[in-house]
Amino acid sequence: QVQLVESGGGLVQAGGSLRLSCAASGRTFSRYAMGWFRQAPGKDREFVAVISGGGGLTYYEDSVRGRFTISRDNAKSTVYLQMSSLAPEDTAVYYCAADLTSDTSRYPEMYDYWGQGTQVTVSS
Repeated sequence: QVQLVESGGGLVQAGGSLRLSCAASGRTFSRYAMGWFRQAPGKDREFVAVISGGGGLTYYEDSVRGRFTISRDNAKSTVYLQMSSLAPEDTAVYYCAADLTSDTSRYPEMYDYWGQGTQVTVSS
């Protein structure tokens, strides 16, 4: 069992930055990949970024590459999503998720545990 708690969401103007955090507990954090997903109103949940257990592999959705950075601190059992140059289309509920089996999947069905989500709103 893994428990995930996100924080750091909020309201920001276009062009601004936010850093999301996701604290994990329940299993050895460094042994599983962590992903960030987001869901805007009326849309499906979409992949944002993923990082491998050791932190050596990262992948991003095309629209966020170069603006967002995923990282993790295994000593603190925490994964981060640094978001810069935010745009209104980044507005969504952001979820972190733990993948206990695959390495760096972009598919939500591969993830075993999910946080409750944190709202990010970008105003124009």
